[in-house]
Amino acid sequence: MRVLHFFKTYWPDTFGGVERTIHAIAKGTAPLGVQTDVLSLSREPDLNTVLFEGHWAHKAKLNLEVASTGFSLEAFGRFRALAAEADIVHYHFPWPFMDLVHFASWLKKPSLVTYHSDIVKQKGLLTLYRPLMRAFLGSVDRIVPTSPNYLQSSLDLRDFRDKCTVIPIGLDRASCPPASEERKAAWRLKLPEKFFLFVGVLRYYKGLHILIDAAKRTGLPVAIVGAGPMEAELKQQAERLGAGNVFFLGALDDEDKSALLELSYATIFPSHLRSEAFGLSLVEASMFAKPMITCEVGSGTSYVNLNGTTGIVTAPNDPDALAEAMTRLAGDPAQAAVFGQAALARYEALFTIDRMCAAYADLYGELLSRNRPR
Repeated sequence: MRVLHFFKTYWPDTFGGVERTIHAIAKGTAPLGVQTDVLSLSREPDLNTVLFEGHWAHKAKLNLEVASTGFSLEAFGRFRALAAEADIVHYHFPWPFMDLVHFASWLKKPSLVTYHSDIVKQKGLLTLYRPLMRAFLGSVDRIVPTSPNYLQSSLDLRDFRDKCTVIPIGLDRASCPPASEERKAAWRLKLPEKFFLFVGVLRYYKGLHILIDAAKRTGLPVAIVGAGPMEAELKQQAERLGAGNVFFLGALDDEDKSALLELSYATIFPSHLRSEAFGLSLVEASMFAKPMITCEVGSGTSYVNLNGTTGIVTAPNDPDALAEAMTRLAGDPAQAAVFGQAALARYEALFTIDRMCAAYADLYGELLSRNRPR
């Protein structure tokens, strides 16, 4: 079985949450007989078309980018050629240009779309795009939201629930290898004990400005791992508030990240908008048996982190509520340990790569059977 994934960006150009999910599906379905190709856009398509851990990352020339949407003239031909060789086409939403390519190619293959997020930020453009979006969602054979929470709360999925199949995102333990004692010792010298940890790209919807405010109010140490477009602004905010208990550590390699996950007291993920549809960093925290603090935005973050079971879910965009949750968790180590063990159990039950990939392989097989000529 051959599957073509199509998304706006992929390794080696970028490797964010959606890209990591595509990689996990490609890697995890290979032993189940699935051969994967990935097509994305790149400013340097010849250089960045690479063989990546057993599958090809194909690139089409990125010509233009408007409102986080990449456009490419070359993509139409590249998509048609690769789709002709595939048994199934697997899209990753949202990316409006993808919808255009889908319809322009007169696709005759079974298709599905993993629905990673509603369009939240570009509300004006969404009004123009919605007719095309609805036509696209109506045309694919199956829609895969990543959590039951997002399926229930998404207004854009409301009319398509009969064709939705929820498959939560899973991660491989090998993606977070144990850190050496030397690496952990080095971090112990740099950070206070009992620190809260955030890991992720520093984007507008991550709520880090709220976290910095809450950290200032509590005085509790917070380590922020990651880089991104909000980095300079967030550092200025911390300096302006005198929040010396907030540590910006930048982008780190996997071993450093594992070391910090092992050493941290809890993970904090203050995303305050529905653009944060799942939160892979929460799955990583669950692997390390860490209690979590998240905000209720009606997305998968409240599926990974169950309030009162694996951690605390608090109100979004509310520094007082976030500060209160941090103080409560910091003051109750016994409860924090109980939350952490429940998080580990939930990872093993719901969020492993094997579970996710078996579900996708079953879905691929079902779509092939339904679309096979009789």
